[in-house]
Amino acid sequence: MAEPLINPSRKSGSAALAAALLATRQRTLGLMQAWQAALPDLAVPPSPGMNPPLWEWGHIAWFQEWWTVRNRQRHEGIRSASSGDGFAPSLMPHADALYNSSEVAHDSRWSLVLPDFEHTQGYLSDVLAHSLAHLQATPDASDEALYFWRLVLQHEAMHNEASVYMAQDLGLAVPETLCVGHTHTAHPGADTPLHLPAQEWTLGHHGPGFAFDNECPAHTVRLQAFDIDANAVTWSQYLPFVLATGHALPPHVRCEQGVWQMRRMGAWRTMDPLAPVVHVNALDAQAWCEWAGRRLPTEAEWECAAHATGFVWGQVWEWTASDFAPYPGFVAHPYRDYSEPWWHDHRVLRGACAATSAHLMDVRYRNFFAPQRRDIFAGFRSVAL
Repeated sequence: MAEPLINPSRKSGSAALAAALLATRQRTLGLMQAWQAALPDLAVPPSPGMNPPLWEWGHIAWFQEWWTVRNRQRHEGIRSASSGDGFAPSLMPHADALYNSSEVAHDSRWSLVLPDFEHTQGYLSDVLAHSLAHLQATPDASDEALYFWRLVLQHEAMHNEASVYMAQDLGLAVPETLCVGHTHTAHPGADTPLHLPAQEWTLGHHGPGFAFDNECPAHTVRLQAFDIDANAVTWSQYLPFVLATGHALPPHVRCEQGVWQMRRMGAWRTMDPLAPVVHVNALDAQAWCEWAGRRLPTEAEWECAAHATGFVWGQVWEWTASDFAPYPGFVAHPYRDYSEPWWHDHRVLRGACAATSAHLMDVRYRNFFAPQRRDIFAGFRSVAL
C-alpha cells in the first residue's frame, strides 16, 4: 500500500494539533534521553551537517516560543511580522543570542555556553505549556490563526529526524522505536516501471491548509511522457555499478567475507539486497544513472508519478534532478530564512525516509540539501532516457 499523499496534519484543528505537538515532544524527549545515554558528554565534533545536541533541543523550544508564544501577531499567519516590537521577551534570558538560527552562525554554536541538559528540558517544557495554552484559546480557527502551530509541529519533526541521522552518522546506539517516524509497509523492488503520459501538471500547494513558502504558489508545468521506476533503486541494482566502476561505497556499508553489511545506529547487519540504496548523494545518484543509461526525475515528474497506482515511496528521501529554486511568484513567509538563503546551491529531494515523522510526510513537501551530503537517509529512483 502506498503512503498517503496529503498529510492531514496540515489541516488539523486545535485539538488534533495539540495532540500532535504532545506526541512529537515525547519523541523529542525520548531522543534526548537516548543521546545522553549513548553520549553522556553530548560532545559532537564541529561539522557542516550537525549542531551541538543541546543547541538543537534549545532551538526547538526557542522556535516554538518565538512564533506561538512571543509573537503577538501569531493569529495573522503569513501576514505576521518576522521580528520587531511585535515579539515579547523570552521566558529564558538571552535565548535569542543562543538559539536564533537566523542570527547565530552555524560554526559559532560550538563555542556558546548553553544551558545544561536539565535546564534545556525545563525550557522545552515551559514553552510547550505556554504554547498549548495559546492554542487552546484558538479553537478550530482559520488556517491563518493556526499557521504557526502547524509550522512548529513540522519544525520539531524535522529536528527529530536530524537527531536520528546525526546519531547514525556518529554510530550511536539509539533505540529503533525512536528512529522510526512513521509506519511503512515494505515492498519488493524491481517492479514494472510506470508510464506517465504527456500532460499538464499543477505543481505546488493549492487549496486550504498549511504550506511551506517554497511550495507556493501552485503553477502548471508541461510534462512530456516518461517512464519512471515504481520503487527507489535497490542495493541489488546499485552494487554492480560500484563493482564495475570502482565508485566509492556509501558510508555505513562494507563487504565482510563476501557478505554485504550495513551499519545501523552503530550495529552491523546483513544487507537486504532489495532494500533501497541509502546514504548516497546526488552526485552518486547521477553517476549510477549515467552508468545505467537512465536519468533522475525532475521534482515535477516525481510529484506527478507519486499520484499513480503502484508508485512506492517513504523509505528513503529521493534526489531529483531539480535545483532548489523558487516557484514563479514566490513570496517568503514570516520565517524568512527557511527557503531564501538556500536557493540554487541545494538540490530538491522528494518523499520521506523511515525516520520522517508521520506529521511531516506530504507529497508536495520539498526537502532540500547540498548535493554532496551523504549523512541523510537519501536514495533515488530513475527515469528512462
